Parts: sequence; C-alpha cells; structure tokens
Amino acid sequence: MTPRVPVRHAARMDTLQRLEATIKQRLTASPEASYVASLAERGLPVIARKLGEEATEAVVAALSGDETDLIGEAADVLFHLLVLLAHKGIPLEKVLAELERREGMSGLDEKASRSA
Repeated sequence: MTPRVPVRHAARMDTLQRLEATIKQRLTASPEASYVASLAERGLPVIARKLGEEATEAVVAALSGDETDLIGEAADVLFHLLVLLAHKGIPLEKVLAELERREGMSGLDEKASRSA
C-alpha cells in the first residue's frame, strides 16, 4: 500500500471551497433529497441549534480523549458552520479574511479591541 501524501494547504482550502459551493447549491434543492435543504427549510434557529449540538459533541469528544471521534465531530462542526454561513449569505472568504486580519495579533489584544 502506498502511503498517503499529505494534502497541501491550498488543496485543503479547495476542499472547503468545494463544500461551500455544494452547500450553496443544495440550499435550494428539494428537502426530501438534501439534508442541507431540509435544514434550510426548517429555518435559522434549527440550523444554529444543529451547529451548537455539533460543537457540544466536539467538546465531549475532546474531553473523552478519542482522536477519531474528535476529528469526525470537528468535520461536523465545519460542515454545519458552512451551512449556517450559506443560509445567512456570508461567504467563507469573509471569515477567512477576518482570520487573516487577526493573524499575528495576540488573542488578548484582539479580544480587547472588540470590547473597546
């Protein structure tokens, strides 16, 4: 068996961008045919609650020490965050730009700048 070659950072971002595009398309699909559309049909409170549930499951997995569970739950959090962002019409690029803006800034300084 050939060892897997690590995917480059840009290719990983492509994965998120492809997922974002797929989610955007599925928002308007039939709720009977698409999980994303079924969430969207039920509205923002359901989407937000589902993201919260997935985040809680990620915390539980982190505390249990099971790496495989945490990886799966982290993927669920990212997926449901992308669903929420798409539902609100916020492109992932805006979130990435905010992360870039914060890059190199102390977390304490960044937090203080939001309360000022």
